[in-house]
Amino acid sequence: MADAPPRAWQRMLSGRRLDLLDPSPLDIEIEDIAHGLARVARWNGQTKGDHAFSVAQHCVLVEQIFALLNPDAGKALRLCALLHDAPEYVIGDMISPFKAALGVDYKAFEHRLMAAIHMRFGLPPKASEETEALIKKADKMAAYLEATQLAGFAIPEAEKFFGRPRGLTSDTKFYALETLPTNDAAAQYLVVFQQLAGPK
Repeated sequence: MADAPPRAWQRMLSGRRLDLLDPSPLDIEIEDIAHGLARVARWNGQTKGDHAFSVAQHCVLVEQIFALLNPDAGKALRLCALLHDAPEYVIGDMISPFKAALGVDYKAFEHRLMAAIHMRFGLPPKASEETEALIKKADKMAAYLEATQLAGFAIPEAEKFFGRPRGLTSDTKFYALETLPTNDAAAQYLVVFQQLAGPK
């Protein structure tokens, strides 16, 4: 008898079974995403504070910066920004060099999962190149703030890797990052999601 194929699905706390090789939008719940992202540490956990700075907090920060830089952006685009790292609720926050080492197959897997997440919440399967570029800009700004405040980077080093943020003034709330307990980070993520996923 041939060996059974390896299990390729993960059971979520919602009870959903997400097939990692062929993810269905019907098996994706925002509560699972928030729960998972709140338990994934940015910077491999190498940050200051009593708690990890989670991917859930990072996504909220990116959405806030995106909205600040793009005041005319509608809720759908802001939701794209909030969900930009959503696949990490399943695959974790792999550092960029490791993603590059894994190659195209990993990226294809990540893109399939992102497409399913987008469709689940009424977004196009793939964001436009313009939207992705705007989110990437906000993402780099968030990384700079996290690097200099939480991850021990000197300013010149952070500028080298992420660029110096332009468009954020020294008195913005983004310049005072704090780490949250996992349940608080998940709750914060869900609040922002509900604000953006409501009526347009």
